[in-house]
Amino acid sequence: MRIRDLGVIDDAVVELAPGFTAVTGETGAGKTMVVTSLGLLLGGRADPALVRNGSGRAVVEGRLELPADSPVAARAVEAGAELDDGALLISRTVSVEGRSRAYVGGRAVPVGLLAELGEDLIAVHGQTDQQRLLRPARQRGALDRYAGEAVAEPLARYREVHRRLREVSTTLEELTTRARERAQEADLLRFGLDEVAAAEPVAGEDVDLGAEAERLGHADALSSAATLAHAALAGDPADPEVLDAGTLLAQARRALDAVRHHDERLAALADRLNEVGYLLADVAGDLAGYADDLDADPVRLAAVEDRRAVLAQLLRKYGGPENSLAEVLAWAEEGAARLAELDGDDERIDELGAQETALRAELAELAAEVSAARQAAAGRFAEAVSAELAELAMPHARVTFSISQVDDLSGIEIEGRTVAYGPHGVDEVEVLLAPHPGAQPRPIAKGASGGELSRVMLAVEVVFAGADPVPTYLFDEVDAGVGGKAAVEIGRRLAKLAESAQVVVVTHLPQVAAFADRHLVVEKTNDGTVTRSGVKVLSDEERVRELSRMLAGLEDSELGRAHAEELLAAARTPRHR
Repeated sequence: MRIRDLGVIDDAVVELAPGFTAVTGETGAGKTMVVTSLGLLLGGRADPALVRNGSGRAVVEGRLELPADSPVAARAVEAGAELDDGALLISRTVSVEGRSRAYVGGRAVPVGLLAELGEDLIAVHGQTDQQRLLRPARQRGALDRYAGEAVAEPLARYREVHRRLREVSTTLEELTTRARERAQEADLLRFGLDEVAAAEPVAGEDVDLGAEAERLGHADALSSAATLAHAALAGDPADPEVLDAGTLLAQARRALDAVRHHDERLAALADRLNEVGYLLADVAGDLAGYADDLDADPVRLAAVEDRRAVLAQLLRKYGGPENSLAEVLAWAEEGAARLAELDGDDERIDELGAQETALRAELAELAAEVSAARQAAAGRFAEAVSAELAELAMPHARVTFSISQVDDLSGIEIEGRTVAYGPHGVDEVEVLLAPHPGAQPRPIAKGASGGELSRVMLAVEVVFAGADPVPTYLFDEVDAGVGGKAAVEIGRRLAKLAESAQVVVVTHLPQVAAFADRHLVVEKTNDGTVTRSGVKVLSDEERVRELSRMLAGLEDSELGRAHAEELLAAARTPRHR
């Protein structure tokens, strides 16, 4: 992790590693900025006051090594990030104006995404910052993972039944609460379908009737025009003196036929006149037939107009964008299907009601099975954590689980009680602490002092290691308020936790730092800043000097060095770990 212009840190690189890393340094050296930097990288609140004086912005960059199947990697890629050889690069900037920007895998992202990723990446514990397991929902989830298949298997079946019950209940509620609306919709559909059925429309009928109405409305004019045209082509019997087109055409044909054998071109023209004659005769005959067939029937015209009015009303009510009878018929088909669905709702309501009753009964059985498995796991948990606390100078402390249910008349019935339920079952889960005999067990957030809370959280994390799969734990002065044997035991517990996860501890106790696999020290320069070389990994000899300083306040004290070497030797002895 690289930190620039944050607090007293000018430009420093923090090299974290697997296992247990201890971060030490004199008061005010900038150890807290290491914790703050990790918080910023994982979505913590950006405070512009943290930007170093004289700089426009603070920048924190980190490289996360993630397994290929990590859900964090999958979520980051989903957000557009790119992995760098299996690692995820993240960064956060904070300006003096208060603006904050986040980047994941080279892609700008909302700061909220960093917080989302941080939920699965790191568990942070400090004197005022015991974040994770203080939330009852996380306590329930951690207990479920601790219980393993005993809870996971029935809980998976419970969630499936819960999903089905929600679907059935939602549909049933919609059907019952919308009964009036459905009845009104059914009545409107019946009226419309009856209206369409009474009219018996045929697709395209309106177009045909429009053409017929046009013809009947102008029958006299059409008949007169056809008669005049026929007379012009074939002659008028009432006035044989008037030359018609047929007579004139016959004269032209005779004139050409007399001389056509003298010129081929003229012969071709004569043939074309013959063709015109045939066509003219056909047209004249058709005109005579059209005039004879045309019937100016006012009764038929009135009937056509009445029918067109009926169809126009259907088009106005049920037609679509194209205003066609085909759309009216399509509406009628869809409306009939919807009416059948609405008419069948009463029967469907009865079926859904029976399904809901059966699912609620099945859900209650599974919820009881999940609760019993949680109760069994909670007993084992309480014993394990209480045993850990006995080694952390809290020999009389007792940790228990409060697993309860909330009465709810709309819930499910379990052992004669009707209780509230949700996707995780019916249990309200909370960790309780009785710090000494006679004390009333209280939620750990309220029942422990700062120092006790740190030790409780450490004990819980050790017990949950492996069951609550967070890859990194950060403890900020988890050892505050303790010393002596308790401090040694805290170091031992942290080393035990580091066997299955990455553990980073900011500490002022040499007994704790001695158990670290890697020891980082934060040092200020003469001008009061921390530069690139100010956060360094200590060698074995340098660790002895730092532990001596922490023990005696003097780096080169012979007694302090001897005590530091003794601490390191004891911490490295397998039986002490």
